Amino acid sequence: MGFEFVYSSKLEAAVNWARKFSLFSYPFVTACCGMEYMSTAAPKYDIARFGSEFPRFSPRQADLLIIVGTITERQGPALRRIYEQMCEPKWVIAFGVCASTGGFYQNYSTMPGADQVVPVDVYIPGCPPRPEQVLDALIMLQERIQRGEGHSQIAMRVDQGFDVPAASVRPISRITEHGEKAKVK
Repeated sequence: MGFEFVYSSKLEAAVNWARKFSLFSYPFVTACCGMEYMSTAAPKYDIARFGSEFPRFSPRQADLLIIVGTITERQGPALRRIYEQMCEPKWVIAFGVCASTGGFYQNYSTMPGADQVVPVDVYIPGCPPRPEQVLDALIMLQERIQRGEGHSQIAMRVDQGFDVPAASVRPISRITEHGEKAKVK
């Protein structure tokens, strides 16, 4: 019984290590942040270093949904359908303030954040965010994948019968009493 637990936890760690370096992204680009997003694939920033080089143009071939730009109420069901078509496990990054919170659009037709329709793993602030922020967010997501703390990874464990409380998701970092960021181990 104990051997099986050790074997499955080591295997899961190896699979998560492989998953974090082989992300197949599907960009859902709706607005001006797309220009900054495209620059991350250019040679200066080279997102390929992190295993997320080629965007997929079918959600069935992707496991990382990058939501770039404003989401309107009419686009919400389409975004949800795209998310449901992606293979498991899957992760979501909200790129920019409009995808994260609705941005400066405070009206009836703009959705106040993509997390109203799909679970978001990492938020990237900024209008538009710099490519360095995208790389930081990708590294943050890779750390979550390695620890098995992505939203869909937790949901899969719950479906398999493991007892996983929602509070098991640890923060990436916390602020110390001196105002410095400290990594959570």
